[in-house]
Amino acid sequence: QVQLAESGGGLVQAGGSLRLSCAASGLTFSWYGMGWFRQAPGKERAFVAAISRTGSSTYYADSVKGRFTISRDNAKNTVYLQMAKMKPLDTAVYYCAAADLTYYTGSYYKILENEYDYWGQGTQVTVSS
Repeated sequence: QVQLAESGGGLVQAGGSLRLSCAASGLTFSWYGMGWFRQAPGKERAFVAAISRTGSSTYYADSVKGRFTISRDNAKNTVYLQMAKMKPLDTAVYYCAAADLTYYTGSYYKILENEYDYWGQGTQVTVSS
C-alpha cells in the first residue's frame, strides 16, 4: 500500500521560512518523480514544484520560483520543499504527489495534476502578514 505522509506545515510570519517533508512508503521511491501542489481556500489545487526521479531536474511554478526549493533523498524515501521569503498568498494546504517514471529518463518530471498516481493527505501552511 502506497503512502505519502507530509509533515512540517504550520504558521509562519511573512518573510519567514518553512520546510515541508514528504515520506513515501510502499513504492520504489527512485522510480517516481515527485511533486508538490497546493490548494488555497476557495481555489483549485495548483502545481508548485516537481523533481525528477534522480533529482537532476526540477521545475517551479512562476509564483514560487526563486523562493522555494524542491529536493529529494532517495536513501530516505523523502522529498522536501524548502520555502523562503514566504508571503500570505502562500497560505494553502500543501500536497505531495508521486508519478511513476520508471520508463522515463532520470531527468524527466511531471507538472500536471492528472499525471500523478499517488497523493498525500496534505499539510496546512499559514503565512501571517
